[in-house]
Amino acid sequence: MKNADLQKRKESAIARGQGNMAPLYVDRALNAEIWDVEGKRHIDFGAGIAVVNTGHNHPKVKAAVQAQLERFTHTCVMVSPYESAVALAEKLNAAAPGNTPKKSIFVTTGAEAVENCVKIARAYTGRPGIIAFNGGFHGRTNMTMGLTGKVNPYKIGFGPFPSDIYHVPFPNEYLGITEEQALADLQMRFTCDIEPSRVAAIIIEPVQGEGGFYPASASFLQALRKLCDDHGILLILDEIQAGFARTGTMFCHEQAGIEADLMTAAKGIAGGFPLAAVVGKADIMDAPIPGGLGGTYGGSPVGCAAGLAVFEAIEEEKLCDRAKQIGAHFAEHLTALQAEYPQIIGDVRHAGAMIAVEFVQDGDVNKPYPELAKKLSAKAGENGLILLSCGIRGNVIRFLPALTIETTLIDEGMEIFKRCFKELV
Repeated sequence: MKNADLQKRKESAIARGQGNMAPLYVDRALNAEIWDVEGKRHIDFGAGIAVVNTGHNHPKVKAAVQAQLERFTHTCVMVSPYESAVALAEKLNAAAPGNTPKKSIFVTTGAEAVENCVKIARAYTGRPGIIAFNGGFHGRTNMTMGLTGKVNPYKIGFGPFPSDIYHVPFPNEYLGITEEQALADLQMRFTCDIEPSRVAAIIIEPVQGEGGFYPASASFLQALRKLCDDHGILLILDEIQAGFARTGTMFCHEQAGIEADLMTAAKGIAGGFPLAAVVGKADIMDAPIPGGLGGTYGGSPVGCAAGLAVFEAIEEEKLCDRAKQIGAHFAEHLTALQAEYPQIIGDVRHAGAMIAVEFVQDGDVNKPYPELAKKLSAKAGENGLILLSCGIRGNVIRFLPALTIETTLIDEGMEIFKRCFKELV
């Protein structure tokens, strides 16, 4: 079986909108390595877009899922629930930052989690408006596309989008957008577009994912928390990509010392099994009436079993600390390369193991170099390294390795990266 043959079949059978980065068809995977159908080995610096934080086929996750499969695979948590869903909700409630009592609900995807945050916020406040940030990514459903602050490729041809959604600049030191400017623009929205008393919630990623791995500072998140408190607005932290030890704490906004009213969780929650959640302050979470929240597959027993195993792995293997070590190690490689190529590598940044390198031309932040990011992703794939690009300007390579990756494998992968980079430039 050949990758190229499968790609032809895929293009005939699956709509082009659900594209794939490279014609790499997986046969098996283990921790941070993937073998394709032709037997070629690939080092995985993407982790399924921050999903397998505990690595491919983690023994704890695998054992928990196999044990669950022997018992039952589905009853619907809204019909005949099970202890694993309750236990995982308890774990999430305890892990969410802040001392206010929490409750959770389970859904299947990150986009569903975001949509349910909007529903809960509107039910609790009785207000319609939602404020999101330029460059943010919150999903591909109609509501979450409306919240997403990046047009290409997520919003092209899909409008109109829901009303009462407003976007403001995300503070970005590298791109010259200060926190003061972002907060002033937010105040201007209150003056020109929607009064604060009609705003249900503000939603923000603590580190923008698709937008380019730009972090929100602790001071900015604290300012948002105060602004929301002043106006009775709920603060939603979208932790879908940044959560589950990825940035060095279980959830990223813990590092800012704030407490979200509502928080989304997905991706790394269940080691590769489809599961997502909303975690929030108990009185807010209880605003919708019984039956107002849910879904047939939400809180899958297989996913919940996997999720409990992920919690165990993170705690026992100290993966929060490991994320910090991984980020620092990648940064050593990348800053050394930046010193060699300062006109091309404009910025290196990381929040734990959310690591990014941004390409520019002539050392000019205003001259992004998306062509290099695209070519480098493709060339790395041909040489046995899985890389993901991102960024509102398409000029960022993001590194999202499993938090269980061996240091020797990081070094091997980075040698491939540097070789491919130097050949292209």
